[in-house]
Amino acid sequence: MSKEKHNNENAHTPESETPEVMDVLDTQETGNIETGEAMAEEESLQEQLDAALEQVEKDKQDYLMLMADFDNYRKRMMREKADLLKNASERVLTGLLPVLDDFERGLAACSANEADEAIYKGMELIYNKFVKYLESNGVKAMDTNGADFNADFHEAIATVPAPDQKGKIIDTTLKGYTINDKVLRHAKVVVGE
Repeated sequence: MSKEKHNNENAHTPESETPEVMDVLDTQETGNIETGEAMAEEESLQEQLDAALEQVEKDKQDYLMLMADFDNYRKRMMREKADLLKNASERVLTGLLPVLDDFERGLAACSANEADEAIYKGMELIYNKFVKYLESNGVKAMDTNGADFNADFHEAIATVPAPDQKGKIIDTTLKGYTINDKVLRHAKVVVGE
């Protein structure tokens, strides 16, 4: 029995504990290596996550810019379409203005001649109908005589010395017209200087 005790005692000597400590150290080193690998993998995953989040934010900003551009395009197209509808007849009505001028000259010639009252009244009826049609389409004659000269509405074809009417319109040689507050034809005027 004493040998058994001795063997049992030898089993618990520091020499017998050394291999177990080594096993523990090996396990800790292996654990440290595994922990290091896990940390490196975690850092790699974090970098991937950060890159993905950055890409998502960039894509979100690109999407918002694209939506804003599309919204601006849509608004611009609606505005252009409304302007087109509002002023679609502008070219046709501009072409009718010389006919209106001829009507006015014809009426002036008939009234000066006074040869045939029936012809004058017939032309006057047609003229009035024509003017009403133009007004229903937004065309209005500019009132120019005695007004201040404005290059946005008037075209000066001559200047006349008139110290008391400097910068004022003295005479209108050709009427100007607007359509929906936009100049259809500039008035040709004589301006005092």
